[in-house]
Amino acid sequence: MWTGLAVVKSISKGAVVAEVLSTDEDLGAGVDVPAVRARFSSLRPGFAFFDAPGGTQVPDEVGEAIARALREASANLGAGYATSIRVGQILEEAEHKAAGFLGCEPHEVIFGPNMTSLNFALSRTAARAFRPGDEVLVSCLDHDAGVAPWLEIAHDRDLVVRHVALHDDTTLDFGDLEAKLGPRTRVVAFAWASNAVGTVTDARRVCRLAHDAGALAWVDAVHYAAHEPIDVRAIGADVLICSPYKFCGPHLGVAAGRAEVISQWRPYKARPAPSSPLGRSFETGTQSYELLAGFNATIDYLDSVGGFAAIAPYERSLGQRFLDGRSEAITVYGRPGMAGRVPTFLVNVDGVAADDVAARLADAQIGVWAHDSWYSLGLYPRLGYTGKSVRIGFIHYNSADEVDRLLEALNDLALSR
Repeated sequence: MWTGLAVVKSISKGAVVAEVLSTDEDLGAGVDVPAVRARFSSLRPGFAFFDAPGGTQVPDEVGEAIARALREASANLGAGYATSIRVGQILEEAEHKAAGFLGCEPHEVIFGPNMTSLNFALSRTAARAFRPGDEVLVSCLDHDAGVAPWLEIAHDRDLVVRHVALHDDTTLDFGDLEAKLGPRTRVVAFAWASNAVGTVTDARRVCRLAHDAGALAWVDAVHYAAHEPIDVRAIGADVLICSPYKFCGPHLGVAAGRAEVISQWRPYKARPAPSSPLGRSFETGTQSYELLAGFNATIDYLDSVGGFAAIAPYERSLGQRFLDGRSEAITVYGRPGMAGRVPTFLVNVDGVAADDVAARLADAQIGVWAHDSWYSLGLYPRLGYTGKSVRIGFIHYNSADEVDRLLEALNDLALSR
């Protein structure tokens, strides 16, 4: 537990100003952080993982559920014996739990190996009905997994992909979006939250504008789903895709497709494969049933720690702690505070290369990444740095103690430059 260690708040011309920050108990009023951390074997050695945007750690019960399924449910659907029946139960449970997580109906759930594969498959399915000259709008905030599928189908089918601009603070330029919507727009695809800088987009507003133009609203919720609750009905999304490995689950892709929309599509599938429930029509080949069992355990885990009603405010408090404690020599790109963002930050330390920052933090048993574009090719040129930056992402198993360790290490680097 935190014991009142002072951390550096600002550095100016060598002067150090320290502030005593609050305890884990204060921050984690809705999350029992020590109890949560005890459920992760990977957290016990003391390494501080701040790489959640690239994939979270996994609680032991999720791994145990995967192993149990391999031992007790290694079969396929359709047979009358116990292991096959168990596989069917795992799949049906996963569809219901995914529906609850996403705010859709179980028959609207589609599983795949990862978000990118699902996005390539579903974008091609939707585009069967598109004509040369039809347009797809994407956001300059997006991860390339939300852009490349449309660029590739545009290349194959003579479609037009247009990028919606951003304001200087990395928020979506709605004026530019409205100007680019037109009678040929078929899809508006966008990231609900940036995997690079954490900026959140007003998804309901984008979906409404897309529908007003007669276009589909297509949401990459990979990063948002790790931090905030999702309700596809409330925002009006037609397709929404996320990845459980970003919220303490296994490597999977999960999509919600609005039944009124996807029921009109002709799926790419093997001909004898089932077409009911509706969502299974778009699942190619045998599913990873053991990973679906892990997904079921993931949803149970999230519910058991209080769900996003507890998780979201706690994570935001960690983000604010980081912002309040950082040195002035540490540049944060994008939104200046916690408003309009999730707790993911791109930073650079003045005078210290990003690769060196990441290596020095790893030596201090702190895990972050250094990269150039963060797969956000439309965002990268707008951030104002050359080379690389360091990405820091907080998740609900991180503690205030760990944030203080990170701040101390970063501020020490800033002092030693």
